[in-house]
Amino acid sequence: MTTETRAIGAAELYDEHKNYGERAERGDRTIRHFRIHHDGVTIPVSRGGQGRPLVLCPGLSSTQADLRELTELLRRDHDVVTFDLRGHGLASAANRYSFEDFLNDLVAVMADLGHLGLPTAPVLVGYSLGADLAVHYASEHPDTVAELVLIDGANPVPEPFITEAVLPAFRAMWEDQATQQEAERGTARQVLLSAQEILDLNIEIDVIRSEILDRYRKIDRPVSMIMSTSMAGDSSEGHAPRFNQNWRAGVERLVREHPYIAISWLDADHQLVFTQAPQIAQIILDAPGSAGQAIS
Repeated sequence: MTTETRAIGAAELYDEHKNYGERAERGDRTIRHFRIHHDGVTIPVSRGGQGRPLVLCPGLSSTQADLRELTELLRRDHDVVTFDLRGHGLASAANRYSFEDFLNDLVAVMADLGHLGLPTAPVLVGYSLGADLAVHYASEHPDTVAELVLIDGANPVPEPFITEAVLPAFRAMWEDQATQQEAERGTARQVLLSAQEILDLNIEIDVIRSEILDRYRKIDRPVSMIMSTSMAGDSSEGHAPRFNQNWRAGVERLVREHPYIAISWLDADHQLVFTQAPQIAQIILDAPGSAGQAIS
């Protein structure tokens, strides 16, 4: 594994339509960019801000550029490290996209933090798939994280989301998403995975979450969760009510077994990391003390 480094004075990591948007609106803040080469892929890593170290792991179909608002808010009080998973954003494409492959991307980033000179173990924050990756990583490397903040993911739901009944609808949704993604090719927001690869990953994630309680049992660090009240939207029709009920039942199941986990509920769907970034940043700042208070 090799690393390349460069530093720039910039207010934002990326321009929405270009690889690197380097603007110096706040010249007192330096964003350092690194590239980690491992497993045949290149992972772009960025570090900026001041305060307690924090690593932000994106989810499936989300990038550093997508998480820009949350990242900028967190940088006010944290020394934030962000990165793109393989096939996302400015990361290179890969020959395969499995949960284990994405976990290896996170492992590579965390292993490389020694080169950044972090003074203490970081808070590990994960969104959606990134939350599941964070739990698996922390269960295997507990001494390298200070605490976990899990945003709408890593949920031990009692039932799988992808069933034969909803498979056609999900396939159509991701095919439409892949078509829309064509406009983002060559930008910091691109997602290179095909609709079938995204579908396969979601089926795999269902299996991962059916066994994730075992992972929680191996973690001895503080854990906070920030969860959406209506992850599938607030419609009273179609599959949304069942999905939302399944989501809440998973959290209730987790807290019954691990009552030490602090839960915050935000009145939002699964896009909460984009629509409610200020609230999420505040909860993270207050964690673990205030993260257990319900928010509606």
